[in-house]
Formats: sequence, structure tokens, C-alpha cells
Amino acid sequence: MLEGIIRESVSKAAAKALRKDGYLIANIYGKGQPNIHCAFKVNDFIRSLKAKDHVIFPVKVGGKELRVVVQEYQRDPVTSAILHVDLMLAQHGIEARYSVPMEFSGTPKGLKDKGALVISKKRIRVKCTPEKLPAHFALNIAPLGVGDSLLVRDITPVEGVRILDRADVAVVGVVKSR
Repeated sequence: MLEGIIRESVSKAAAKALRKDGYLIANIYGKGQPNIHCAFKVNDFIRSLKAKDHVIFPVKVGGKELRVVVQEYQRDPVTSAILHVDLMLAQHGIEARYSVPMEFSGTPKGLKDKGALVISKKRIRVKCTPEKLPAHFALNIAPLGVGDSLLVRDITPVEGVRILDRADVAVVGVVKSR
């Protein structure tokens, strides 16, 4: 489990000092809850994000265990290092917006006909309670030929989960390579 520290000072100088010591500045917030200003070791945070198998993951801050979701992060424009992350509490019974990853299975038959696979959306925006949140949306791309695509409306709906992306937006397709 990812462990972090609570920041005593939220000033710019304190944030710079924490970054210099290898910490990632974070804010944890939720509906009706006070904001928690905290910091995590950068390498531990990245390692735990790569190891997670669900959108929601646990963190321990100030002796309390919280279930959170990465809502937004900021990167340095030059070095691409993560500077700041916003984490939203996954509160039981409260609807919120989440980004659920796509998982593709199969090899499109259009690749044998000199096609190229184009993934347009890696995540789908949904609104639901944390209990009904799927770990991922699965799409079988094996039947796709050259010129075919799968749209958001082709995703199998899950009960209690409302997809916020437009239904006519392409998720994945096979285009003719040059």
C-alpha cells in the first residue's frame, strides 16, 4: 500500500523543498470531506500506479487508509516528471466521474491486409458509484478489417454505469497503411 505524509505547510517554498527531497505533492479531496494536503515518494507512487489492477487504489496518509482515484496530474513540460497529483476519494454510495481504461483482445484481421491499428481512446469517461465501477471495458478487435472501427456505442454497457463520452466517437480502428 502506498504511504504518504501530511504536509504541514502548503506554501510554494515548502512544496519545492519536498520535491527536492523526492516527494510528489498531492491533494486528496471528496464531496463533503476536508481537503488533505499530502506528499508521496515519487518512485513509490509510480510503482503503485503501475501495479494497480483497478481504477480505485488504497493509500495511507496520516494513519488513515483511504480509497482514492487519480483525477488529474501535472507534468513538467521539459523533463516530463510528475509535479503534482489530485486524488479524489472514492466515497461509498456517492456518484462521481471516473476514467475507465479500455482493454483490447484479439488481433485484427485487417492487419494481415496491410492495415494499421489506430487506438483513438485509451480511457472512457463514466459516471457511477465506486461499487459499480468496472476495472476496465473489454473490446474484441479481432473482426476488424481495413476501414472498420469500433465506436463508444459498441462498448457493452454495465448496469449502473453511465458513459459520458459521445456515442459516435471512435475508440479503435484499422486504417489502410501507406
